[in-house]
Amino acid sequence: MSFELVLLFLAGFFGGVLNSVAGGGSFITFPALIFFGLPPIVANATNTFASCAGYMSGTYAFRKELAKHKDELPLIIFISLIGGIAGAWLLLQTPEKVFQEAIPWLLLFATVLFIFGGNINSGFKKIASDRRHASTIGKVLLVIILLGVSTYGGFFNAGLGIITLSYLALAGHTNINAMNGLKLLVSSAVSLVAILLFIYNDVIAWYEGIFVLFGTLAGGYVAANVSRQLPQKHIRYFVILVSIASTVYFFFDVYAG
Repeated sequence: MSFELVLLFLAGFFGGVLNSVAGGGSFITFPALIFFGLPPIVANATNTFASCAGYMSGTYAFRKELAKHKDELPLIIFISLIGGIAGAWLLLQTPEKVFQEAIPWLLLFATVLFIFGGNINSGFKKIASDRRHASTIGKVLLVIILLGVSTYGGFFNAGLGIITLSYLALAGHTNINAMNGLKLLVSSAVSLVAILLFIYNDVIAWYEGIFVLFGTLAGGYVAANVSRQLPQKHIRYFVILVSIASTVYFFFDVYAG
């Protein structure tokens, strides 16, 4: 086993830990795949593949909370699948150079969402509570927003969970466990359909992706057992530091390198 693959496993491990306790694991796994030589679009597709197992296992863990929203699930899954297909298709139509130039901006967007996501969600909850009886137009707008969220997730996986939580807050959800379950369901549906498109177009680096995948599963398992002992505030600060460093690096690499 090469040193490079060990490092990819470790990137997946720490990404899995972060996803379990604070979110933001893609700020480690996606740059790691690029640093080890994968083209940007292939790295993005591979990162989606490596992250999907964690989304699916998390969705299963919240199955009781999801069962309480069973009437909403068919529409949420359908819209997520459509958006995931659209986003993945857009990614595959994007020239490599254009996507490479977009990476720092996408990371910046995801970083801002991670830092201010709590404030954004609080604002959306207030809006939702003021308009508890949504009009037909409001419901249509929520469907359009979910479609946009899912399309973003199919195009670029980092930050999807945070954006989905903001959508759920705007839709009037307040129970954090149900919101996390729905967030993971949307992420699973988006990622699965995107992966199918990526497989068809042969843009997943399976060898590297499997090592990251095993790392994320191991990290998620460890975090599930020790998360109560981890200072989540400090973990969050670490994710913010990593996300800012990654964003600055890619801005420098793309525009000043």
